[in-house]
Amino acid sequence: MKTGKVLLLGRPNVGKSTFVNNLIGQKVAITSPKPQTTRFPIKAVYEEPRGKIIFVDTPGIFGKTEDYLSRKINEQTLKVIHEEVDLVLYIVDHTRKRDFEEGKVLGLVRKINKPKILVINKIDLQEKSYLPQYKFLEEEFKEVFQISALHKTHCKPLVDKIFEFIPEREETEIPENLTYPILNLDAKIFISELIREKIYLMMGEEIPYTTTVIVDQIIERDEKLTYIKARILTINTRYKKMLIGEGGRKIKEIGSYARKEIALAINKKVYLDLTVEVDPHWQETYF
Repeated sequence: MKTGKVLLLGRPNVGKSTFVNNLIGQKVAITSPKPQTTRFPIKAVYEEPRGKIIFVDTPGIFGKTEDYLSRKINEQTLKVIHEEVDLVLYIVDHTRKRDFEEGKVLGLVRKINKPKILVINKIDLQEKSYLPQYKFLEEEFKEVFQISALHKTHCKPLVDKIFEFIPEREETEIPENLTYPILNLDAKIFISELIREKIYLMMGEEIPYTTTVIVDQIIERDEKLTYIKARILTINTRYKKMLIGEGGRKIKEIGSYARKEIALAINKKVYLDLTVEVDPHWQETYF
């Protein structure tokens, strides 16, 4: 059986998490239109009769890291780059201009002495394209695929090519007590990520970067109901008021959408006890 580890690299929001989620067929990484959505590498397994592909979905590389969180995100990605992998997928978004940030990612990709595939994502979007700016890469990469991760366009040929690169080896054991098919996140982190996604999708441009979610308790009340106690942390009182909303409307909306998705993921009814707290130093404490 073929088993291999594939590293995904690219700028923020090029579609790495969308590709992994749609290929595996369930959510393993949260997505949103905002940078800093993925904050740490996520390892997830894709299985089929030919074997297993362990995808390592990395946070996007930031060109500028002026704040603490961006620096830590880049550090997480740089650390995982040095792990042993069989193949690298360098994913670019042709709807965005090449810039310093893209050059920084390309420089990292060039230093990895492993087989590489260039993946040009978002081909479903043709209204604005800077594809000519990326054409020179086709001379550097022997394998080039144009896909739509969102619509799974041309993803099957890409997977076929990945299986050509990964080796025959003994079956990799899947760690216990994790949220399969995710291989490196426990239940509390997975649930906190689902809640954080809802904050990203439902709040304005400013708040998401100042927030995180901590899950304190997961209690199985009975066979049909799971109780979850979680806190949204933000850096000041102004943001807390915005997250709660007038009459508690906003926090109720966030909780409702998060509860439904968690229930779908664990296939049980969920009672979500969600509160908001101010902690100006949560980045240093929890990240």
